[in-house]
Amino acid sequence: MLTFLALTSVALLGIVPEQSQAIVIYTGWERHALVGSDVRLSCSFFSWRWTSEDVSFSWTYRPDGSRDTISIFHYTRGVPYLDNKGPFKDRLEFVGNPGRRDGSILIKNLDLSDNGTFTCDAKNPPDIVGRPSSVRLLVFENVPIQAGVITGAIIGVVLGLLVLIVVIYYLMRFLVARRVFSLSVRSVSGLWPAALCQSGFCQGLELKPEPIPGMDTCVAKLA
Repeated sequence: MLTFLALTSVALLGIVPEQSQAIVIYTGWERHALVGSDVRLSCSFFSWRWTSEDVSFSWTYRPDGSRDTISIFHYTRGVPYLDNKGPFKDRLEFVGNPGRRDGSILIKNLDLSDNGTFTCDAKNPPDIVGRPSSVRLLVFENVPIQAGVITGAIIGVVLGLLVLIVVIYYLMRFLVARRVFSLSVRSVSGLWPAALCQSGFCQGLELKPEPIPGMDTCVAKLA
């Protein structure tokens, strides 16, 4: 009865409780890095609401071969809480921008033992229902052969395309210049006899058409 009266009062006052909607969280799928390097693990989200002051991000870590999940980072109400006991002590840094829905973290000085799955969860009240997203980190002592081959192939293809574009560019310039030069020579050879005739050098000579289509010139021939 009290609940019914409360709901009736809310309706009469025109106050409608704010409804929450699902939030969608994004991370990468897999990241590769070398021992001793740093890696950025990105996390962002989509929400139907404006970014709330109570927006929060949480990161957990599960090492390869383990079923245990460790909480390594939490951000809420403008304050980041870093792991100061676990495997990433003094090696984890918050590099996100909550105002832009970015909850990325940076893992420094990577080691082979850091291989595992990192999971990000985000809340943007009242949108708090969402599915956490995970990214797997693979740390190598050296660049994997497969990755090196793929990278080399991509670089080779890009360089080949650049060389081909440059060759085509200079070939087109050569062909255009050759065409312009040919037209210039034809124009000069056709106009030169006509200029001679206009100067009076064609007196007593028989005029014959120059074998250049569309142009009437004279060719000197003994009368």
